[in-house]
Amino acid sequence: MPRLTPVQPRVMGRALGRLGFRRVRQKGSHVFYRHADGRTTTVPHHKGRDLAVPLVRSILADIRLSPDEFLQLIRS
Repeated sequence: MPRLTPVQPRVMGRALGRLGFRRVRQKGSHVFYRHADGRTTTVPHHKGRDLAVPLVRSILADIRLSPDEFLQLIRS
């Protein structure tokens, strides 16, 4: 299993869009995404900061996606 690395917020947002998530609202620098089946997650967009690996794992757990599936998604 390849290791996760820090991810830029826009890369995570693009991956969520490919999975069918829609940006529903934003409060400050935190963007809220929702899928039609009810899954939701929040991605912080702090200027100049990447998403740390524990946060990436938490987002992946929220959207029920394995790290391997995520890595394949962002590489394609």
